[in-house]
Amino acid sequence: MARSGSQQTAQKPNGATLGFESQLWAAADALRNNMDAAEYKHVVLGLIFLKYISDAFEEQHSKLEGERAQGADPEDPDEYRAVNIFWVPKEARWSHIKGDARQPAVGKLVDDAMAAIERDNPTLKSVLPKEYARPGLDKQRLGQLIDLVSNIGLGDKESRSKDILGRVYEYFLSQFASAEGKKGGQFYTPSRVVRVLVEILAPYQGRVYDPCCGSGGMFVSSEKFIEAHSGKLGDISIYGQESNYTTWRLSKMNLAIRGIDAQIAHGDTFHNDRHPDLKADYVLANPPFNDSDWRGELLKDDKRWAYGAPPAGNANFAWVQHFIHHLAPTGLAGFVLANGSMSSNQSGEGEIRRRIIEADLVDSMVALPGQLFYSTQIPVCLWFIARSKKNGRFRDRRGETLFIDARKMGTLVDRVHRDLTDEDVAKIAGAYHAWRGDLGAGEYGDVPGFCKAAALDDIRKHGHVLTPGRYVGAEAAEEDGEPFEEKMRRLTADLETQFAESARLEAAIRENLAALGLGS
Repeated sequence: MARSGSQQTAQKPNGATLGFESQLWAAADALRNNMDAAEYKHVVLGLIFLKYISDAFEEQHSKLEGERAQGADPEDPDEYRAVNIFWVPKEARWSHIKGDARQPAVGKLVDDAMAAIERDNPTLKSVLPKEYARPGLDKQRLGQLIDLVSNIGLGDKESRSKDILGRVYEYFLSQFASAEGKKGGQFYTPSRVVRVLVEILAPYQGRVYDPCCGSGGMFVSSEKFIEAHSGKLGDISIYGQESNYTTWRLSKMNLAIRGIDAQIAHGDTFHNDRHPDLKADYVLANPPFNDSDWRGELLKDDKRWAYGAPPAGNANFAWVQHFIHHLAPTGLAGFVLANGSMSSNQSGEGEIRRRIIEADLVDSMVALPGQLFYSTQIPVCLWFIARSKKNGRFRDRRGETLFIDARKMGTLVDRVHRDLTDEDVAKIAGAYHAWRGDLGAGEYGDVPGFCKAAALDDIRKHGHVLTPGRYVGAEAAEEDGEPFEEKMRRLTADLETQFAESARLEAAIRENLAALGLGS
């Protein structure tokens, strides 16, 4: 069983505990029995959340106990809120729950704990799962799961410094996405895909918006990016929206456990935009691919469709125009779309794409390798939109678009899933930053087969199709040093040998057929 703190020994170079997350998943998944992964997700992640905030609370509680002589009160909720720690009432503390983990009423105990935490922490209202007392949940297995989670340090200072909870939470989200298959894509975008978006956009400060935010992975990665570059939490303001209620709750928990303050609204982004006046500095998103059920016929004259009304049968260009609509005058957007968005001419999509290109909004296009997503095998691409390519922050890129073909990148992590390596992410982002003219990013140069800076006229010649493969050309052939004449003589001799062998085999086969009375 996985242990926390000093009991964790084997470390990966990035600080992650080798096998820790997978061991925990294997143990927890064994307790699932016949419960659907979509339901079990909330049972497990709810307990992990409860353990985390209880750990953080207990550590602060012990600290305050030692400071009673200086006037500290361990039972004053304000002592915790002042240092951004959730107040946990007595009936919700992990020690109380663990003590009764093997009792038949443990389900009601956990539900009551969740309700008490929501009651005393308004930011968590209607967010936490309260489904533990239902008859369909095996209480013996629930008790085993509580015992299992009890052995993992999550919210104390040492665990927080290693982001043990963040790693466990992200790992579980990815595993649930895999277990749920197509449905998993509703709440989870592979972390390396998110990293490419974040590393390219480099959201150091300002307003970050994701109108289809799933479990909030874009926001978490943005905060990690800022911290990794010596920034601090709070340099960005976060705005999001999610239409699926249970996924919205996941997002709220995912951000809460990391202390990220965010305005995440619940509702349909197209029909009930909860941030109507927002102009964001950065948009990061992974909208549903080729959504045909978005009720677009009800929004034909919407003010967001500045480049043409998107077809009712496919929401791709509704999302693109929604992102553009919400960008500040110097804003940047990066988002995932199905590959068809780069070339489709169906139902007016080609005309909308042409207008967006002619408005000089397309900053860069990245073609990704297949098999990156748990939810679909559809090949996907990344779009990068710049409201203004001449805004003083970077070099003047007007009339120019960078195309990157990353389809050959990544390594297979299992039979059906591929992942991008750190080197892959760095190569893609590095090419973009050099082309954009970022300080210290180095000199940009086209690389045949990988990247090409194309002029607007080039895109017009290709009928406003944005597929990178059309622009980057073929990869340069590797020179082997053999003189051409010698190589041709060698290859010709090889070919003659193969022809002779082919004739010998044909004669032998005909002879055998004749012996069987089957020859001509």
